[in-house]
Amino acid sequence: NPRIDRNQLGDRLFLLAAGSIPPAYAGLLQVNLVVIGLYRRLFQHSNEKPQIKQKTKMTVKYAWLDVDPGHDDATALMMACQLENIKLLGVSSVHGNTSADCTAKNAARCLHAFAAPPDVLVYPGASKPLLRPTKHDSEIHGEDGLGGVVGLHSADSPEVQARFARKDDGSFIHAIEGMATAIKDTWRAGTGHQVSVVSSGPMTNIALFVSVYPELMEAVEQFVFMGGGVGLGNRSAVAEFNIMCDPEATQIVLDAPVKAVMIPINVTHTAIVTSAIHSRLRSPHLPHLDGVLADPCTNLRSTLSSIISFFAGSYKSTFGFDQGPPLHDALTIAYVSHPELFKAQRFRVDVELHGKHTAGETVVDVWNYRQCDDSWGSTGKNCLVTQEVQVRVLTYSQLLFLTRTVFTRLPSFLNYCWIVSPDVMRYLHSTCNIDD
Repeated sequence: NPRIDRNQLGDRLFLLAAGSIPPAYAGLLQVNLVVIGLYRRLFQHSNEKPQIKQKTKMTVKYAWLDVDPGHDDATALMMACQLENIKLLGVSSVHGNTSADCTAKNAARCLHAFAAPPDVLVYPGASKPLLRPTKHDSEIHGEDGLGGVVGLHSADSPEVQARFARKDDGSFIHAIEGMATAIKDTWRAGTGHQVSVVSSGPMTNIALFVSVYPELMEAVEQFVFMGGGVGLGNRSAVAEFNIMCDPEATQIVLDAPVKAVMIPINVTHTAIVTSAIHSRLRSPHLPHLDGVLADPCTNLRSTLSSIISFFAGSYKSTFGFDQGPPLHDALTIAYVSHPELFKAQRFRVDVELHGKHTAGETVVDVWNYRQCDDSWGSTGKNCLVTQEVQVRVLTYSQLLFLTRTVFTRLPSFLNYCWIVSPDVMRYLHSTCNIDD
C-alpha cells in the first residue's frame, strides 16, 4: 500500500517475518535490525514508489495424464491434481513399473490421497506392449509399484474403487475410450480447448489412441512425455526404461502430426530431492539439520516422505545417487504448467527398433543429418527436446525478499552484515545457498 509510511513498511515486514522464524532461532532476533534497516535503505531515500503488481489472468492448461505408478508418477499425479493452472481431465494407467492391474489401483489410490476433483477418474489401459514382452521394474519401485509407501487407502476400499471410470454395467471404461471422449468434449469441434496429453510411462495407450482416433489429432496441443535420453540410458547402455518397454509405441507417437515434447533423463537427473528438500517436505517450518529429517507434521506429508524415502534408497543402491532421487515424472506436469522453466530445442527424434544392443534408444539428430521439413510428425523435426530445467531451492518463505530483492538491488547490504550473529549468517547461508 503506497500510503503506508516507508518506515512502518520495514517494521511490518519484520513482524511478519519474525512470526515465522523457527523456534530454534527465536533467540537470534538481531535479524530484525537487518530487515528494518534494509527496507528503510531501499525505500526511505528513494523517489521510487513501491510498485503494486496487477494480478494477471491465469491461463488454464487442459491435460490428460497417462501413468504407471511408480513413486515419481505419484508426484506427477499430485501436481496435476493441485496446480491451479492445470485442469486434469482424467488419468489412464498402463503397464510399466509394475503390472497393469497394480498401476491402475495405484493411480486410484493416489487420486484419493491427493484429493483429486471427484470427476477425475482412472481409466485402466494396456497390460502389455504392442509387440514385445512385458517388462517391470521391481528393483526400483517394489513388486506393487509403490513399495514402502505408507498411508494410502487399500485398493479395495470404497473410496478408491469410486475413483474408477465405469460403464453402466460396472465394467471399466478403457483408457483410449476415456481419453478420446474427454479430448473430444474439451475440443468441441474447434470451439473449445486443445489438450496436452502427458505420459510418464510406456506410451502404449497413447500410440493406440493415435492409431484409433486420427481425427482427434487436431484437438491435441502436444504430447509431453518423460522418457529417453540423449546419448544416455538407465535400463541399458543407451535406452531409458519407459521407451525401452515399448519402443514401437513411442515411434508411433513421434510420427503423429502433433508437437511432441521429450523430458529426457539428462534433464530429470538434475531435479534431485535432496535431504534439505525432503526435510522441508516433512515439516516446512523446522530448520534442516544435516543428516536429520524433521518429523512429518501431517499424515499426507508422512505419505509423501515415504514415497521419497523408498525411491531414494532404490536410486542409491542401483545407480549410486547419494544426494537423493531424481523426480523424473513430475517434470512432465511442471512443463505443461510452466514451460518457461525449461530450455529446449527442436530436433528429429526416432527410436531404435532393431538393434541388438540399442533397442529403445532415442536417436536425437543433433547434427541435422536427416533432411526434414517444418512439420511435426513423420517427415519433420518432430520433437522439442528439453535440455535444461531451472532447479531452484527456496526454503523459508520469509527469506524470499532477501534472495530476490535485497541481494539483487542493494549491494551495500554488506554494510549491515556486522549486525547479524554468526549463527544467523550460517542459517541464511545454508537455507538460501548464498555465497560467502
